[in-house]
Amino acid sequence: MGEESRLITDLALILISAGVMTLIFKILKQPLVLGYIVAGFLVGPHFGLFPSVMETSSIQEWSEIGIIFLLFALGLEFSFKKLLKSGSTAIITALVGVVLVMLLGILTGHFMGWTTMESVFLGGMLSMSSTVIVIKAYDDLGVKKTQFAEITMAVLIIQDLVAVVMMVLLSTVAVGKNFEGTEMLFSILKLVFFLVLWFVIGIYLIPTFFKKFKKRMNDETLLIISLGFCFGMVVLAESTGFSSALGAFVMGSLLAETIEAERIEHLTKSIKDLFGAIFFVSVGMMVNPTIIATYWWQILILTIITIFGKTVFSAVGALIAGQNIKTSMQVGFSLSQVGEFAFIIATLGMSLHVLSDFIYPVIVAVSVITIFTTPYCIRLSEPIANWIEKKMPPRMKAILTRFSSGNNTVNQQSEWSKLLKSYITRVGVFSVVIVAIIVFAFSWFQPFVQQIFEKYGLSTTLGNVLWAAVAIMVLSPFLRGLLVQRKDDEERFAKLWSDNRFNKGLLITLSLSKMFLVVFFVSMVLMNTFEAKTWTLIVVAIAVLVFILVSRKSFRRFSKIEKHFVSNLNERENEQKKKNPIRASFESKFSGKDIHLSHVLVSPNYDMIGKTLSELNFIDVYQVSIVKIERGNKEIYFPSGDDYIYPYDHLVVMGTDEQLNKFNHVLESQSAETSLVKKAEMIISSLVIDRNSPYLGKTIAMSGIRHPGNCMVIGFERDGVEYFNPSIQTEFEIDDLVWVVGEKHDVEKLL
Repeated sequence: MGEESRLITDLALILISAGVMTLIFKILKQPLVLGYIVAGFLVGPHFGLFPSVMETSSIQEWSEIGIIFLLFALGLEFSFKKLLKSGSTAIITALVGVVLVMLLGILTGHFMGWTTMESVFLGGMLSMSSTVIVIKAYDDLGVKKTQFAEITMAVLIIQDLVAVVMMVLLSTVAVGKNFEGTEMLFSILKLVFFLVLWFVIGIYLIPTFFKKFKKRMNDETLLIISLGFCFGMVVLAESTGFSSALGAFVMGSLLAETIEAERIEHLTKSIKDLFGAIFFVSVGMMVNPTIIATYWWQILILTIITIFGKTVFSAVGALIAGQNIKTSMQVGFSLSQVGEFAFIIATLGMSLHVLSDFIYPVIVAVSVITIFTTPYCIRLSEPIANWIEKKMPPRMKAILTRFSSGNNTVNQQSEWSKLLKSYITRVGVFSVVIVAIIVFAFSWFQPFVQQIFEKYGLSTTLGNVLWAAVAIMVLSPFLRGLLVQRKDDEERFAKLWSDNRFNKGLLITLSLSKMFLVVFFVSMVLMNTFEAKTWTLIVVAIAVLVFILVSRKSFRRFSKIEKHFVSNLNERENEQKKKNPIRASFESKFSGKDIHLSHVLVSPNYDMIGKTLSELNFIDVYQVSIVKIERGNKEIYFPSGDDYIYPYDHLVVMGTDEQLNKFNHVLESQSAETSLVKKAEMIISSLVIDRNSPYLGKTIAMSGIRHPGNCMVIGFERDGVEYFNPSIQTEFEIDDLVWVVGEKHDVEKLL
């Protein structure tokens, strides 16, 4: 059998087994990820009752493509702006949980006799929770719109970003076989540099590309282009020394900022599901029952540490972030599993040959057990939190309550903190762009210019002057951007300047530091181009600084670039504000609070239909408010008590978790009751219009077939010609054969 035939056979075996197991696990109401792992185990080399996969190396390559698609899809759901808006609660909870669990994992690894490298990888694997499993559990339990669920989802977003960064750092550590601080710092700086550079260039170019060719992009073209961008970024990331997973994640997060994000996510979902299934099946293929039986005690220890350690540490992080005991416990229990990122980190460790063979199946076993227990942990979180509150000393409870309420109030940042934050961000971003341009200019543009001048026998000095002038001209708008301040920063600067005379020294220092950076960057270009005295080149750099400050042309170029970048950055958000202005404003004002907006589709079975809002009295009965009614293309904001509720209205309802759950529970019970009603049997029958027919000479409208007969004329035959969907003004003639449709008893009565 040829390699192609074996590969097709293996693929058929994988997909058939995965398909069967997904059906079984759907019947059992268990996560599909577990079904894929079980399918992989059944067709793997360690289970002999079924045919086994032969070309494991090819399947491994496919699983790596699966990782790329999983990270690309994760990036599409991720957003750098969403991360910035997630608030301090999610950031603190995620970082506290990840750091403490990672330290616990490292200590546990040393306790079990693992090597230092294996212990570090173990800590990284245990610290990652599962976005897929948590979303599935929340859907099944009906708590997806609660406050603790929103906090947990924001924590998972940050964990995903931390996992991507962790993969880069673990790769560096594994290749270097040590923990040298200088090398680690260089890797972090390199990662930050390229992330900022890719983000700036990507936001500037990609949304513009989609806007320009939007009319020419059908689904097929958009799919091909999106995947092309994804794999192009994968190649770029690998060429700069990073993993393919990082490249896929970065491109996904860039596309997430475009207005085509939802469409791309929909188009790539099937491909992601296919290759993701192959990846998880390949994970199951590495499960060795012999190893699990040998290392059962390690699996038991790691399972206990995962469930209890992650729950406690994540809950502590939420408490530190200012959440109450109940919410903190719910967040902690939600994160008490080892997620799919652990498989990716384990795969990385295996490919770098720093993990022993037994570790992979051990981690898979721990993940499977903790995934099974996740829904039960979430259910237990509230009663356990209530029990802890009852047993807690009153003094400690009062302290936590004050701490929680204090942190959840809206605290205004000081003008200094806002100004410094803006300063650091602006200087960092523009410095990265400027350094990237200088590096590109020295590595490509300067040799190109020198080669041209040497070829035609021209003066090398003239060539250096030409290329330096072009380089500084290209840099000038970004140097101008480094110097200027945004309008709100100018207002803060002026306020701080006038508030206190002691502020003036620091404000002058900040301004001079920007000028120093401009002189430094220009001097870098000049000193690496001309052999002259240092002070001479510095004087020239200062002259360039003055020119940039007074030049209107450089200011216009910078303003145009910045305006274009900001427009692209806010494009998707502005589009969402146009579609849902209330929701966008509500989320920005009440993020992290126990007050939410929920969408409700009015079923034809609901009791509220045909009643006014004053009759329904939602505020007194359910303590919820109707903010908006969407009826087709019509939107009724803040409806009055005289507005009626119609079938298929979309209601935007505002309330707390408890109030919305009560309201939705009543609606679900109404749907359940009406679903028990027996469905009417519809039939089609015919009748002949003879001389004695009561319909002879009458129109369809006047015949009474529709009203009060409750039947519909769908067609008739006259002189051998068939007519369908006739006008209601059509008159019945003798010998017409008429077809009618209706409920069985109505048709029988009509006949």
